[in-house]
Order: sequence, then C-alpha cells, then structure tokens
Amino acid sequence: MSEQISGQQKEIAQLIERHSTQDGTHTTAVPNLFFSRTPTTIGPNYGTYSTSLCFIAQGMKEVFLAKEHYTYGPSDYLISSVDLPASVSVTKASPDQPYLAIKLIFTPKDILEVLREYQMNPARKQKARRGMYVNRIEAPLLDAINRLVHLLNTPEDIPILAPLITKEIIYRVLRGEHGEALKQIAIEGSSTHQINHVIKHIMQHYTDAFKIEELAEMANMSVSSFHRTFKAITAMSPIQYQKQLRLQEARNLLLSESGDAADVAFRVGYESPTQFSREYVRMFGFPPKEDVRRLKIT
Repeated sequence: MSEQISGQQKEIAQLIERHSTQDGTHTTAVPNLFFSRTPTTIGPNYGTYSTSLCFIAQGMKEVFLAKEHYTYGPSDYLISSVDLPASVSVTKASPDQPYLAIKLIFTPKDILEVLREYQMNPARKQKARRGMYVNRIEAPLLDAINRLVHLLNTPEDIPILAPLITKEIIYRVLRGEHGEALKQIAIEGSSTHQINHVIKHIMQHYTDAFKIEELAEMANMSVSSFHRTFKAITAMSPIQYQKQLRLQEARNLLLSESGDAADVAFRVGYESPTQFSREYVRMFGFPPKEDVRRLKIT
C-alpha cells in the first residue's frame, strides 16, 4: 500500500470520526452519502444492499450473499449494482480503533448520465455478471472519495461540488476491473437492466405469490434464460430472493412490534406459520421467539 493511499485513508477515517455523532449508520449533509461507525465487532446483521459503493476507512467487514463470501477492508471497495439481500458482520473493530466506513448510493440514471457525458460505450450484449463485487482501491478513486467527504468541512460547497465529485467516483468505478458489470444496469435492453426491473418488482411486492413465468415475461426472457440470468446476478433464485426479503422484514417486525410470530408470518406473505418458523430457523439459527429474546438481551 502506497503512502499516498494510506494517508488518504487516515484522513477519511478522521473525518468520519469528526462527523459521526453516534454509532451505527447515519446520513450526512452530502446527498446519498452515509457514514457508519461501530466500536465493536458485530453481526451477522441482515439487510439489503442498494446500488452503491461501500468503502471502509478503518476496520474489516464480511458479507454473505447467499452462499458467497466477500471480505474487504481499507485496501478495497465493494460495489452492489442491484438490490441484494445479504448478511453482514463487522469483523475488526475496537473502542480505540472503531470500524469506520462510507456508503455512497447512486442510481442507474446516475450511471447512464456518466456513460453519456464521458462517451463511455458499453458492450450491449454482455453476459450477465454477479451484482456484487470487491475490487482493489486505486489512488484516483480514493482521492475522489476523500474530496467528497471533505465537503462536510465546507457545507457551502456541497450543492455545487458534490454532484461533480459523485460523477467522478462513478466514472472511476466504471473504469475499474469490474466496471462493465455496473455499466450494464444502465443500458436498456441488457440482461442486467431487465433483471433489475424484476428485482424492483419483487422488492415492492415481496408479500405476493408469483409465478416464474410471469417474472420471465416481465424480463422479456424465456423461463430458463430468466432463471439462469437472475441467479447469475443475485446468486440466488427468485424464490430464494423473495424468501430473504420476507424473513428480513419478519425479523424487523418481531423486533419493533413484539408481534405474534404467526401473525407476522401472514403479514410477510407466508400461508403456513410452520413453514415460516422452519425457514426462519434455517436463516437466523433460532426460532422466532428465541431469536427476538436473544437479540433484545444483547
């Protein structure tokens, strides 16, 4: 690791510390920029990655996407090109050196604007690639991230400079080793763009039953091609994807409302409380009541 990169990582870590008034994840004055601060190792926690860049200035994290495992730290950055349900653990953090990270959310429209503005012409018929990847961070990208975070010291500059620096960050990512995978989400008619349309539908209607044939038609694909492409991008089948969303929401409801497990099961789309309990244990390791009691104690 070069001295330049190491120095910028320390600067970003110091800025996150300065502007983080509390532990956990919170918004900043820069649009779509979030800070995370954690003084201890935690996890696994369950949630959904939106289209975003994640960079750790201090600490380590591991992410499980279905059965795939990603580990990254200050030398890397993680990209999620579509909405992906995953489990996350902070594996390196302490009160003296807390886990410090940023998340920058963007949209396919933001990506398309950069492609057009900088005349970056992606291949239109690319084979579908995984919607999550970890890449080694390079000095130009880290410098852009550093400048974006530094805008918090001069709030009057944020409205003008934040959109420009965000575009530069997206540009740097698109120029990276896995940039083609991110380009595809913005190109209408690409397999990634079509699958993302279906993903958005499942996200909005995860409580509803669906037929694979209907989703395939929505993506303008044959059933076999749709199933293969969906799994190539998300690492799971559409049914598994929906199940993760349902169980994550069920856990949130049980923690926030202390509701009856059977009632929550029906609310998130299950017809059988027994099936719900069985799949809950498979995902979280404990039956619903025991899991909630355990989490509230800790």
